[in-house]
Amino acid sequence: MNNYFKTIPDNKGFFKEYGGSFIPPELQTEMDKITEAYYAISKSHEFISELRSIRKHFQGRPTPVYFARTLSNEYGGRIYLKREDLNHTGAHKLNHCMGEALLAKHLGKKKLIAETGAGQHGVALATAAAYFGLECEIHMGEVDIAKEHPNVVRMNILGAKVVPVTFGLRTLKEAVDSAFGAYLADPVNSIYCIGSVVGPHPFPMMVRDFQRVVGIEAKEQFYDMTGELPDSVVACVGGGSNAMGIFSAFLDDKDTRLVGVEPAGRSLKKGDHAATITYGKPGLIHGFKCYLLQDEKGEPDPVYSIASGLDYPGVGPEHSMLKDTGRVEYTSANDKETLDAFFELSKKEGIIPALESAHAVAHAIKMAQEDPRKSILVNLSGRGDKDIDFVVENYGKEYGIEL
Repeated sequence: MNNYFKTIPDNKGFFKEYGGSFIPPELQTEMDKITEAYYAISKSHEFISELRSIRKHFQGRPTPVYFARTLSNEYGGRIYLKREDLNHTGAHKLNHCMGEALLAKHLGKKKLIAETGAGQHGVALATAAAYFGLECEIHMGEVDIAKEHPNVVRMNILGAKVVPVTFGLRTLKEAVDSAFGAYLADPVNSIYCIGSVVGPHPFPMMVRDFQRVVGIEAKEQFYDMTGELPDSVVACVGGGSNAMGIFSAFLDDKDTRLVGVEPAGRSLKKGDHAATITYGKPGLIHGFKCYLLQDEKGEPDPVYSIASGLDYPGVGPEHSMLKDTGRVEYTSANDKETLDAFFELSKKEGIIPALESAHAVAHAIKMAQEDPRKSILVNLSGRGDKDIDFVVENYGKEYGIEL
């Protein structure tokens, strides 16, 4: 497995045929500097020691693995949760944001720029910027600003400038477009901190490497708890950072199924879902090659998900490769299944999940019912505080909640 991470991706950033860097020459020059700096400091004792100290004393790592007893008794199986919702700021995103910000300091950058969908990446990067004393600018679609208002408030309190994105569908894809534009305007003094395992090289590799801590912890914790490895590991997939984080530790363990859960949305009509790997085909978006929901001209299709962090027409290039090799199975959960899981986990276990994570919980419940003898480890990638206003306002009555 160590050899895998040394050779995948290759020196050009390709995961087999996916990934790479398809960007303007002037931006490629800056990206090459980031790549060289990452390769240099990621092997540095000082960098690793500082990052480990941050994770322990600031983030509160390791996060625990928890046996969801009531949920398991209700649906069968043995459902375990890797509690990334307990990571500081409430999601897995801080794992790579602190690493990216530390890299930015090493490069002498003054400003962090990023996109956000659900707001968790934005909050995490704003937190990292505050920690390191850097400026922070977060681009966020107007639709997501309305859906994820609590996270917008958190970003403002943390000192970040939130830039509303008003064109196109006004969601995650457009936020990426806007953030890229802002970075292009001043690549010397700023760094674009991509929020998932997507974008041009080195970001798919770099974000994966920073997120590997999730899988390393979870594998050891699960074995300590049970004396064996999980039969299945399940995670939601939008861009795919939380999934790559936990899957990375189990890639060599062929008896452990790895299952990525995409958003099937309202229906499987074009524009009603964001199940990229399930229904897309290879294409280019935001400077890299991946599975892509696209029209006949190769332009990205409109996408939708109840979870703002999953409504992206592309996916990480490593996920694209793992789909082709068959090592990871990719499926989907629709909005109704996701909302059911959101309320079930809340009421049965006292844990309110992010809508993104609830996609994985929904599929885990389905798997538990199909084979109650199996153990399932779910990456609970974030908590749902950010979603409660949106959920209650739009679906509360349906689930018996009156305010």
